[in-house]
Amino acid sequence: MKHTFLIQPGRWKSTGVWQEGTNPPVQLIGKTVVAWSADNWFTMITKLSIDDQPSNDITWQYRGHLEPDESRYNFILTHSQMGKIEGEGWIGKESIVQRYWLLDDSQRRTGFESFYQINDDSYRLAHSFLSGSRLSGLMELQFSRQS
Repeated sequence: MKHTFLIQPGRWKSTGVWQEGTNPPVQLIGKTVVAWSADNWFTMITKLSIDDQPSNDITWQYRGHLEPDESRYNFILTHSQMGKIEGEGWIGKESIVQRYWLLDDSQRRTGFESFYQINDDSYRLAHSFLSGSRLSGLMELQFSRQS
């Protein structure tokens, strides 16, 4: 099985939960669009709604570069709640992992996420947030490719 998420252009639907600290988990629903340019740059835009309320939307806008024969890439990300972020990713056999760090952030916030391939049309995401050296949040999403 070759990766379809991120590596190929496409549209994805997601559902899952987000939990911060000791707060109860909240339901998430979202959409992701992945696009590629001819010079090996990708754009990935994700919009997540909390409890189906548009006023609580979270938006991620990635831009990264990946050469065809490479498995590692760098990206920049604009996050609607956290601001400007830089990161790196690695494409493995069954997963895509990314780590990121917020720029000019006094709380030293970082994150790590793994997209695990279930099949060509389905991925699971485990995403953890850190403030300094302490875990501060967890997001779990199921991605389904849309035709």
